[in-house]
Amino acid sequence: MKILMINKVLYPNGGSETYIFKLGKVLEQHGHEVQYFGMEHDGRCVGNRVNAYTSDMDFHNGGMLSKLTYPVKTIYSTEARRKIRLVLDDFQPDVCHLNNFNYQLTPSIILEIRKWEKESNHKVRIIFTAHDYQLVCPNHMMNNPVTHENCEKCSNGAFINCTKGKCIHSSTAKSAIGTMEASFWKWKGTYKQIDTIICPTQFMKSKMDYNPVFKTKTVVLLNFIDAVERKETVKKDYVLYFGRFSEEKGIKTLISVCRELPDVQFIFAGTGPLEDDIKGVKNIRNVGFQTGEALERLIREARFSIYPSEWYENCPFSVMESQMYGTPVLGADIGGIPELIDVGRTGELFESGNKAELKKNIQRLWGDRELTDFYSCNCKEIGYNSTGSYYEKIYEIYDGKK
Repeated sequence: MKILMINKVLYPNGGSETYIFKLGKVLEQHGHEVQYFGMEHDGRCVGNRVNAYTSDMDFHNGGMLSKLTYPVKTIYSTEARRKIRLVLDDFQPDVCHLNNFNYQLTPSIILEIRKWEKESNHKVRIIFTAHDYQLVCPNHMMNNPVTHENCEKCSNGAFINCTKGKCIHSSTAKSAIGTMEASFWKWKGTYKQIDTIICPTQFMKSKMDYNPVFKTKTVVLLNFIDAVERKETVKKDYVLYFGRFSEEKGIKTLISVCRELPDVQFIFAGTGPLEDDIKGVKNIRNVGFQTGEALERLIREARFSIYPSEWYENCPFSVMESQMYGTPVLGADIGGIPELIDVGRTGELFESGNKAELKKNIQRLWGDRELTDFYSCNCKEIGYNSTGSYYEKIYEIYDGKK
């Protein structure tokens, strides 16, 4: 089978890129051919045989002329249609697997895929993995950056609410473009041409199913995670947060709780806009952004980790990684997080944004070593999708059997 993996970014950048690179390798290991389509970039590490990619679109650092043309290009891209047609003609894929494509590649590529299918008489399935809420929310997150509140006003297709709420970068102009983009593709009915929408959590499926068109196409398939070595680790006396330091991640709430628990040692590993807020909190040690063996060691040796998010998290790898390394999680009861934690066995949940409840749970877990050791042992028995089991399930989707 030939699979064309489509994602706007083709270099290591975030969760969707980790997903397409690892999935691509697994598919190749099973004898399938995989090529990639997206934007050109100096860091691009995968590609296609004809070297056809769209121009890199940098919304923040582009020149004045490019910024003036972005409003049109983010809604519809003739360049993306032209470039993907070169790949389709050469590769002739059986599956086009869409990931993050809005604004940079635009849904116009879906029109070109179906046009090519008709003209070439070569059947192709279009699969989409929902890494965020883009198809039902113009700002991707269902979270208003002005009020920092979760919001579902656009879920029924009333995308004008994006403009009213300044939901994209707190800008009326950018939000208006987001409204136009979502409204245009709704009017065109382009998303009806997607065959299957993969949702990593039941929560994501519930939000996608607000749209009656999507409800007939969504399937739940939990993300895969690499198997890790099961080894005995001596736990150290600290609580770990690793991830982005931003408001929607619940960091302000967590920092406030840390200040009230001076006898509990916290380690923060990451970076982000709220980094300065951590300075001066005596019981927080900020070790910065960590990867590889250093991050693994931090996770393995923590008594427990905290995931205090205050937005509709999809399927955070951080929660899965923590438990896979034998470290229980105290997670916010929001989005897809509850689906990843077996309460009373591998961790606990608290009401998202509830400072008092977060503090109470930290105190209880910190003061009960026997309980956290019990959770840690149970974490080692978790059976998330491996790359192998994920391949078997996604192949059924590719093959039209699911």
